Amino acid sequence: MEDTPDFDDPPSKSQRKRDMNALQDIGAELLELNDQQLAGIELPENLHAAVTEARKLRANGARRRQLQYIGKLMRQVDPAPIREKLDGFRSTSAAETARLHRIERWRERLLEDPAAVAEFIAAHPGTDSQQLRTLIRNTAEERARGKPPKNFRALFQMIRSVIDAQSPPGEPAA
Repeated sequence: MEDTPDFDDPPSKSQRKRDMNALQDIGAELLELNDQQLAGIELPENLHAAVTEARKLRANGARRRQLQYIGKLMRQVDPAPIREKLDGFRSTSAAETARLHRIERWRERLLEDPAAVAEFIAAHPGTDSQQLRTLIRNTAEERARGKPPKNFRALFQMIRSVIDAQSPPGEPAA
């Protein structure tokens, strides 16, 4: 008879350790969330309390031990929904970062290239062109005089509001 491998063997010690480290890594990601994001994830009471406690710890040894404890608690829950939420937060964050970079690129183009004003107005028909030109001029004066970037920020806010107003709900802006 031929020797057939037995697929019912328990996982090796190395595999169990990798699995435990993966759960501990998920716990570490939970520590990086803000309060609103953490509240959006359904966690058992004891796991939520452990994460909250670990966020307060500053000593590396204590934090490491608390992370190990979180990893132990994670073995009692299904990590798939937690992982899914964390991935969702990460992709939302990446999309938001990309949106802010697009707005920043528009601001720099508007400040450096006078022809960009016409492009922006053509791309975003509801724009108050007079206010836009005023902010660009005031920002240039601000920079030349070395003043605080009040108009520079106001220009960013205006670009963001124009772009956000024209993007369909549920879709990333710009």
